[in-house]
Amino acid sequence: MRLATLRTSDGTRAARRDGDSYVLLPHTNVGDLLNSGGDWARAGAAAGSGRVDAAEAVFAPVVPHPNKIICLGLNYATHIKEMGRDTPRHPTLFAKYDGSLIGAGDPVTLPTVSDTVDWEAELAFVIGRAARHVPKAEALDFVAGYTVANDVTVREYQRRTREFLAGKTFEATTPLGPELVTADEFGGKEPDLEIRCEVDGEVMQISRTSDLLFGIADIVAYISDIITLQPGDVILSGTPGGVGDGRDPKVYLKEGQTLRTVIEGLGETRNVCVRETRG
Repeated sequence: MRLATLRTSDGTRAARRDGDSYVLLPHTNVGDLLNSGGDWARAGAAAGSGRVDAAEAVFAPVVPHPNKIICLGLNYATHIKEMGRDTPRHPTLFAKYDGSLIGAGDPVTLPTVSDTVDWEAELAFVIGRAARHVPKAEALDFVAGYTVANDVTVREYQRRTREFLAGKTFEATTPLGPELVTADEFGGKEPDLEIRCEVDGEVMQISRTSDLLFGIADIVAYISDIITLQPGDVILSGTPGGVGDGRDPKVYLKEGQTLRTVIEGLGETRNVCVRETRG
């Protein structure tokens, strides 16, 4: 099943992909569907109250207001090497706020305060039911599904302190979507998918999600020992090598460029970079 959060004339609605259209569901977004209680998968497969042609769909972030957005840094060997860091013994965690999230086709906002905005293509996954102290062998049972993200980062602010958050949660910078592909599509296994990032059509990153240092089950088990994961929580699993900051000379996003993030079988986000305006 493929789920999305669409913008409509009546506000956002959760929707299920059905061929060349989306069936509108009685939930304001995918996060609300996951938190609706009972069997959310059955509710997602139920008859809807209208349709939207897929070619006309306008995507909000697939989960617009998650309780938590947790991200992993330094989770591909190629990225660890290009950033000159030691291989971590444990997952490197940081957070975002929901104000950073944008839809699959929304503009990425380049802030007025820095020109060091970088790309980080990532496989994201969404929690389907509450998870606390989950064994690794059972961890994938708590994953609702997978989607595309780009952890767009303001490197200057990331480096101002030892903590990553300031550079990672700038307003309207993080594409998430277009769809949540439910975990059953992968037969209860961790997906092995090509992940790619392009800037104006030039491939900057290409890898496979199976190259993660800490896999999806590792991540769920580790975080659930720290805090209860709730339905709709979004986790970004880390980025492969090829970021602009790891190049010589360094390369950053510029106004007017198109940032495209593609994960095999999950879809793509395509976002034009626009300069922030102050009122």
